[in-house]
Amino acid sequence: MTDNNTENIYINGEIKLDQFLKWCRVASTGGQGKYLIQSNMVTVNGQIEIRRSRSLKQGDLVKVENVGSFRVVNR
Repeated sequence: MTDNNTENIYINGEIKLDQFLKWCRVASTGGQGKYLIQSNMVTVNGQIEIRRSRSLKQGDLVKVENVGSFRVVNR
């Protein structure tokens, strides 16, 4: 179930969290993504995530504080 405030982001297979932040244009650089993650501004499925290399898969919900919510959807 997706609410109107969650954007579906389509990927092929799995993707790492830092790559995902760049893919959905939340971060323009890897360093910016790293900063967001290390600042506890990113949650995955409701839990603060501090691992840049966290693998995301179908259905994962990524929320970025003051930015929005993004659902991982496989093509």
